[in-house]
Amino acid sequence: MSTRQYDIVLWGATGYTGKETAKHIARSYPTDIRWAIAGRSESKLKAVAESCAKINPDREQPSIEICNLDEAELADLARKTTVLIATVGPFCVYGEPALKACAENGTHYLDITGEVPWVMSMVKKYEKVAKSTGAVLISQSAVESLPSDLVTYAIVKRIHQELSTTTREVIFSVEDIKSTFSGGTLHSILEVVDHFSIADLRRIKKPFIHSPIPGPTAPTTQSAWTNILGVREHPDLGILTTYFGASSDVPIVERSWGLIGNGKVYGPNFRFSEYARARSIFFALFIHFVLTVGTILLKFPFATWAMRKVVPPRGYGASEEEAKSHFVEYRAVGRPNVDTLTRAHARVRYSGGLYEMSGLLVSQAALTLLKDDVTAKKLGGGFMTPATLGQPLIDRLADLGFKIEVKMVER
Repeated sequence: MSTRQYDIVLWGATGYTGKETAKHIARSYPTDIRWAIAGRSESKLKAVAESCAKINPDREQPSIEICNLDEAELADLARKTTVLIATVGPFCVYGEPALKACAENGTHYLDITGEVPWVMSMVKKYEKVAKSTGAVLISQSAVESLPSDLVTYAIVKRIHQELSTTTREVIFSVEDIKSTFSGGTLHSILEVVDHFSIADLRRIKKPFIHSPIPGPTAPTTQSAWTNILGVREHPDLGILTTYFGASSDVPIVERSWGLIGNGKVYGPNFRFSEYARARSIFFALFIHFVLTVGTILLKFPFATWAMRKVVPPRGYGASEEEAKSHFVEYRAVGRPNVDTLTRAHARVRYSGGLYEMSGLLVSQAALTLLKDDVTAKKLGGGFMTPATLGQPLIDRLADLGFKIEVKMVER
């Protein structure tokens, strides 16, 4: 792969998240990385390249590759690079040609999707060919679902180091967040809702549905009232409620369980759940109701039609000045698979917008695949998860403001 023209190509660099990803590459990548930005509009790509040059004029600036949503053109693009980052969504509409090109041409691939039903369909179609070519394919490598996946991995590792045992349960919480959705994200959500049926969305809630091996059969620790009302009180995390990203994140963490040591590293009884922290029980119930009813209503054509009339246009997003006040904080608690009061507490806080964070996460995951050659060879090929990149990715992110802190606490 070292003989290829580029080390990394960013496909979809003119979109909102694509631009943030390009900025991170320009700002933080080693100066010897050979990279390119790719898309359909030459003028827009030139504008992105100019903004990158202003960020870091001393580094090698990106080449420009004009590429349409065409299988032949994307196959040619994939053959030019070692790693391809895809930020063109919604992926259920536009994502398959780029992923297919990478799988068939031995090119490592990462994307920013949260569309688990689409990812699962891609696994069925391209897992075998990716393994045969050695292409490592890692979907959901941004806000969805890297934070929960990597934090869980860090907790499992720390519990094993401190207590020489596996992990029984990890509860992950979005502690606090200040951000805004981009217009592209909101329109993509509506297209995803149109694309997948209620049955598709229910199917991904089946435990370990995305794991490469059968999952644990131990009963869930979640009460019946939590299943009905979406509210859970935790002694360390407070009042928890339904989180819209859990449907994307839980299957990825469960896939990591199966990929990393065939379930033996995380443990035979492992469970993962994800919530958002709420200020009160009343507010928690309200959030759960809105998300549950809203998902159902959006399946009616009139609802999606009405939403398209009021959501901001594609390309809309927070300005750089507005994003300076944005942040997100995650917390998690891990319970060991032994009878002890000791727990693993994890925390990570990122100061900046979610799209800026997505650019950081996916670009550093790509750099890990590129630079940590042992990691890529160990993975071999096929559909992996962010957590399979392990400690090298954790270390890279810590140096750039996404530091996962894990400590052991005795209750």
